[in-house]
Amino acid sequence: MNSTSAPRFAFVGLAVSDVAASVAFYRRLGVGFPEGVEGEPHVEGELPGGPLLVLDAEATIRSFHPSWQPPSRGTRSALAFHCGNPAQVDALYEELTGAGHHGELKPWDAFWGQRYAVVHDPDGNGVDLLAPLQGN
Repeated sequence: MNSTSAPRFAFVGLAVSDVAASVAFYRRLGVGFPEGVEGEPHVEGELPGGPLLVLDAEATIRSFHPSWQPPSRGTRSALAFHCGNPAQVDALYEELTGAGHHGELKPWDAFWGQRYAVVHDPDGNGVDLLAPLQGN
């Protein structure tokens, strides 16, 4: 690596309590884990699309999710998955909550022009589902 080139983003890592449950959850969101890795202590899956770094002011989060509080310990991060359209946000939310995962924020039309929802993975990490509203 050239000493003047910027570092490249490599991965998002999560500490999970049940690898198999987490692999199953994230496969539903399109993460490409190899077959047979469910019993391994470390697994890597290819994320669909390209990642973004998104920063949200706490006051902004509270404006649309009034009960939200910053974590008292741990991280202030969330994973987000871009869906093809608003209907897919609703369908994935229903699929994941129907499979027993906690729905933190039901799908809604956010003021920034996206259909938006939040579910928790098997370890309670926030996973945002989003799609542009029609015409945006």
